[in-house]
Amino acid sequence: MPKIAIIGAGSAVFARRLITDFLIVPSLQGSQIALMDVNPETLKTITAWTEQAIAQGGLPATVQSTTDRREALKGADYVIISIRVGGVEAVFEDFRITSKYGIDHAVGDTMGPGGVFYFLRNGAEIVRIAQDMEELCLNALMLNYTNPMVMICWAVEELTSIRSVGLCHSVQGTAFQLADYMGIPRDELRYWTAGINHMAWYLKLEWQGQDVYPRLREAMTQPEIYERDRIRFEIMKHFGAFVTESSTHMSEYVPYFRRTPALLEQYGLRSNRNRDWSEWLTRRDEKYEQLVQEVKDNTPITLDRSHEYCSAILDAIETNTPFRFNGNVRNHGVITNLPTNAIVEVPILTDGTGLHPCYVGALPPELAALNRTNLNVQEVIVEALRRRDRELIYRAVQIDPLTAAVCTLDETRQMVDELLAAHAQWLPF
Repeated sequence: MPKIAIIGAGSAVFARRLITDFLIVPSLQGSQIALMDVNPETLKTITAWTEQAIAQGGLPATVQSTTDRREALKGADYVIISIRVGGVEAVFEDFRITSKYGIDHAVGDTMGPGGVFYFLRNGAEIVRIAQDMEELCLNALMLNYTNPMVMICWAVEELTSIRSVGLCHSVQGTAFQLADYMGIPRDELRYWTAGINHMAWYLKLEWQGQDVYPRLREAMTQPEIYERDRIRFEIMKHFGAFVTESSTHMSEYVPYFRRTPALLEQYGLRSNRNRDWSEWLTRRDEKYEQLVQEVKDNTPITLDRSHEYCSAILDAIETNTPFRFNGNVRNHGVITNLPTNAIVEVPILTDGTGLHPCYVGALPPELAALNRTNLNVQEVIVEALRRRDRELIYRAVQIDPLTAAVCTLDETRQMVDELLAAHAQWLPF
């Protein structure tokens, strides 16, 4: 049975979701699950929960728990990454600094100055994990869930020799939303999606063999539906296709929606300038305390499979049963009008022989153009990490679409200087 290492296993929500999936899938029920986190308290809690789930289900899985990632990686067949270097406090600092310069981030984990520094903190550490894998489990497959997805997967491809794929739930999650908007059963909607992570495009939307884009455009005219997804409907109206990531995320990746308070209000977007994060932190802490109490009470655990791709990919490899999903891999000509060295999100066929990205061809040129505006930033900051060149950090932020629409070049450099100083302890150079 395989050894599955989860690096960053202390999550009260996400780690449990993946572990639950592993314990449900027959081919994975006997796995050795190696849980690793730098926080011994949360690690202890999620380990106890996992052991209770195994015992209650009478399952043959075993658990290894450690704060030493090399121990977790040793002999692993699959390595799942879900980390956040610097914690949410570092993210809050990104918001505080960038808002001073008019960059009102929505999430700040994929693009813009927030995305760049999220990459510098997380990406450098994940490259080190991959380098450990080269020594301890060279043939293992890395499945990365940490953002910014494109930048991290690109760095792993450039700087290491391991096999890897980046996973996100935006493709299948958005497909469920689209089916709901159109009144179509979720499991009956068919789609073909490609682009880059958080900006992939539904190139085909079909139901019962028919194109349902006209039906989606009709749904958009209903105010109650339009209000639920303003940004993505605006992008579809002006560029012709629906995009995978949420309206909140998408508003950060282009210069059209977050430049001014008036635009934020027009598009129903929440400003994060001077936001009090205590409510968010309280909800997070409550979820963790609920888990602690459930472990203490040995509460009966119901195992319901999620819609994350991870367990299905592992099952396909272990059983040689084909499975298709959307993942993030090096382009190598799969999308012909995006750079061949870029990381793209495309359909991938998986079976016992590994991962096989599907040929997409050329995206509509206007969609590829939008993707390239993001890939430009992503390529430059990966090169900054590869060269250990701080000057390229400034240049990556300077060409970010939203930053360029708000800040002068001098303002951008001042902002980057503040971010460099604030995050010095986490930065690789």
